[in-house]
Amino acid sequence: GEALRRVFDAGTIKREEVFVTGKLTETYHRPERVSEGCVQTLADLQLDYLDLYLIHSPMHLDPDSPRTDVTPDPLNPSLAETWAAMEKLVEAGQCKNIGISNFTIPQMDEVLRTAKIRPACLQVESHPHLPNLELLEYCKREDIAFVAYSPLTSPGKRPGEASILENELVREIAERHNASPAQILIRYQIDKGNGVIVKSVTPSRITENLAVTDFSLSPDEVSQLTAISDSLPGGPSSGRYFTFPNFRNHPRHPFLDEK
Repeated sequence: GEALRRVFDAGTIKREEVFVTGKLTETYHRPERVSEGCVQTLADLQLDYLDLYLIHSPMHLDPDSPRTDVTPDPLNPSLAETWAAMEKLVEAGQCKNIGISNFTIPQMDEVLRTAKIRPACLQVESHPHLPNLELLEYCKREDIAFVAYSPLTSPGKRPGEASILENELVREIAERHNASPAQILIRYQIDKGNGVIVKSVTPSRITENLAVTDFSLSPDEVSQLTAISDSLPGGPSSGRYFTFPNFRNHPRHPFLDEK
């Protein structure tokens, strides 16, 4: 928040030139706590509004339990109730857009059945090990933007596993386009029509990750990259890196059917 305030006050950039996203955490799913969570985020960031506010996951947690506890909220607020409270944030001018993250199709259906404001986007893990094609088609059909996080998978998360950045096909396509493997995986999402979020704290890599606008992948190259998931020993769903293991017993765990 301090950093944002400094650059805004100095006139380096204007607030409307920055797109800021926040997330409603699992302990704030009760309708009466949704506004509280958003207000806290705005205070932390020293902002008057958020450009996008997401329900971080469909799972709720007991707000009265210790922070490290993963006990479901005994009041069991429904996704529809939480979403209705999110809509009020838009009406109050605290958020310009609202969306969801880590939801399944049935969970998205539950939201859409009563939504007055449709989710602007769905943010989920997606990369050639986990292309999430069914979710992507659903989002296209429902006019919901599909935003991929961890587009480079999560190198180093699985000890002993070769990084997708070393994949022979990825490197072959990278050489063809005079690009890095990371740039190919970012462009893979863009050429599927997806938004894409890449995490890095290294300035040179941040610059490299942004330099993906002067080339595009062919439809055949996109298809070849998608097919990488078919060769995984456990099939495409085994390519998920973020499985929320601490929540494995939660009734709303979005990936129970993949276990």
